[in-house]
Formats: sequence, structure tokens, C-alpha cells
Amino acid sequence: MRNAPRFFGWNVLYATFALAIFGWGVGFYGPPVFLHAVVQRTGWSVALVSAAVTLHFLCGAVVVANLPRLYRRWGVPASTFMGAVLLALGVSGWARADAPWQLYVAALFSGMGWVTLGPAAVNALIAPWFVRRRPAVLGMAYNGASLGGVIFSPLWVFLIASYGFPQAALWVGAAMVLLIAVLSRKVFAVTPQQLGQWPDGATPDAATQAAAAAQPLVPRLWRDRAFLSLGAGMTLGLFAQIGLIAHLLSLLAPLLGAQTAGIAMGLATASAIAGRTLVGWLMPPSADRRKVACVAYGVQIAGSLVLMLAADHTWAVWAGVLLFGSGIGNATSLPPLIVQTEFAREDTLRVVPLITAVSQGAYAFAPAVFGVLRSVSGETSRSMFWFLALAACLQAAAIACLAWGRGASARRQAVTA
Repeated sequence: MRNAPRFFGWNVLYATFALAIFGWGVGFYGPPVFLHAVVQRTGWSVALVSAAVTLHFLCGAVVVANLPRLYRRWGVPASTFMGAVLLALGVSGWARADAPWQLYVAALFSGMGWVTLGPAAVNALIAPWFVRRRPAVLGMAYNGASLGGVIFSPLWVFLIASYGFPQAALWVGAAMVLLIAVLSRKVFAVTPQQLGQWPDGATPDAATQAAAAAQPLVPRLWRDRAFLSLGAGMTLGLFAQIGLIAHLLSLLAPLLGAQTAGIAMGLATASAIAGRTLVGWLMPPSADRRKVACVAYGVQIAGSLVLMLAADHTWAVWAGVLLFGSGIGNATSLPPLIVQTEFAREDTLRVVPLITAVSQGAYAFAPAVFGVLRSVSGETSRSMFWFLALAACLQAAAIACLAWGRGASARRQAVTA
């Protein structure tokens, strides 16, 4: 008797892991380095360049809201490949912009491209293949995102300093497009139906039972407290996170030097791998995932408070970066897992892009808001204090929102039962 074919979902996981390395390494952890590099090269104000980072994320929010529609019209492989091409072109534009309008056009391209390699895309690629194992599998896939920060934060600084921004953008962009082209054709184009396989490698009966256990989508999503509280919590937490990350390298550079600041950024994302891995493997299936998210934000608040001592104590930089970094990955990976427990499986592909788009549409303004705060407070230790105070307050508000929505899904089920 011939052995059954190997479950292809694992190939999808490995491919998505590689996609996330480039997606976050270029599109998420790249802009903080680009901000510093553009300011150094052109002498433009921090506020002006921060606005380009905001445009990058804001444009991405528009695209991610329509990602399911793009998948239906063009298919996952073509959408993913074209996103990589747009991201590569956008980064090249960041490197060569000689006028602010050119920088903003580049931000449009990079923003449109990176979300096809971002959180909603990772969830959409994994969801057809995993249900029961999805928390651990998403955690592993998102570790690629954190690894992208570990690799690319210092790598961007090194390449730009050694070979110039245009050459660095060319090399990284070409490597990314080539890899995504291969993965799109060989892996992302394959569906479970084509291979006659079921989620988690289960039998048809087990898969059918899992689908039957799902609850229907709430008819009026925008009036559902579970959705609103999750969207608000994710938005506030990521607003704080993106605002701080966008400026962290240029804030630490005067204290540590640009190369060491890049290493500190990499350490933050290495800590994100540890935090996300622990959650993925140790969180019981029956755990209240909102509580887990609240704890993650609480640790980040501690990190923000410790970083307030960075101007006077070098140890505080590394301790604060570790604590703050531990929650970076969970801020994007936990909301889809919360959605999995509070909405039906077939509806997650609608709810996840929606909360991602809403949160990204809001946190897109974080780099500009934090940039204005930086301009007002000046390039002093006081600037760092207000940065971190604002981040901590926003993270505390995120905890309050997540706690407010606890139990809303269960009450909705009781009403509709």
C-alpha cells in the first residue's frame, strides 16, 4: 500500500515564513531605517519624512481592506508577486528621491506592496490549511516577521552605510522579487482542494465536524462589542507600537551610534520571536486570548517605562528593548487568534482583513503624530520621555478595550442560539 502524500500545509507554512521575513524586513522594519537615512541624506525635517512613513502605512490600509477582493479577481499568487514588485519599486524610490513629492510617490508604491506580504496576507495563506493547529502555526509563520526585523534592521544600516541606499535597495528588492516569484508559482498557487487534502491534514469527517462547530457571523458587525473592542484594542496598541518603532532607531542613534542602534532594533524583534513562540506553544486551547493579549501589552508598558531611563543608563536601553520587543509580534498575531475563537471559521477571512485595515488606517498616522511630538519637544532626552509616555498610555488604553470586550462573543451566541 502506497503512503499517503505529505500534508502540503507544511510547505505553505515554510513559504509563508520566508515571505514574512521579506515582508516585514522591508515593509515594516525598513521605514524606520529609511526615515533616518533620508533625513541624513537630504536634510529634510523629521516631520516631513515621518509624513511619508504615515503615507506608506495609510496606503497599505486601503489595499489590505480590499485584499480578499484582489485575491478573488487576480488570485493569491499574482497578487502576492505584484505586491513584491511594488514594494521593491517603492523602496528604490525612497532611496533616490530628490524632492518631497518623489518621496511620497515612493511611499504610495511601498505601502501598496508591503501589505500583500503583511499580517492579513499571512493569515489568508495559512487559514485554508490549518484550523486546530492555527495558533501554533500562525505563531511560527509570524516568527518570520520577527526574524525579518532581526536580520534587516542591522542589515539595512550596514548596506546603506557601506554601499549607499540606492544600491542596498536594488539588491534587497531584487532578492525579494525573485524569492516571491518562486513561492507564488510553486506554493501559493496550490489549494487543499487541488490535492484532495483537508485542514491540519485531517480526515474529511474530522474537518466537517470542525466546520460545523463554527458560529455564524454577527449580522451587524459594527454594532458587535466583540468586534469593536478587538478593533479598538488592536488599533491603539499598534498606534503606540508603530509610532515608537518608526522613530526608535533615530532616537537611539545619538546614544549608541547608528550601527549599534540597528542591532538594538534587531534585538527587539528577536525578543518578539521569543514572546510569540511562548504564546503559540504554551497558550492552552481554552485560554482567554484577550487576557493573553492584555498581559503582552502590560509587558510592553514596562518596557516603555524602563526605556525612559535610557538617556542616563545604557542598561536601560537593552532591558527596555527586550521588554517592549516581546509584545511586537503578539500585537499582530493574537488578534487573528481571538477572531478564530469569537467568529466562524469561514468568516475569519472577512473579519481579519477588516480589523487589520481599520487598525492600519489609524496607526498609519502614528509616525507623523510622533514626528510632530518629536519636533515640538526637540532633540533632547525630554523628547524620548514624551514619546514613551504617550506609547505607555496608548497601550494601557488598548488593555482597557480588550477587557471591555470579554464575554461579548459568548453573550451573542446565547442570544442567537
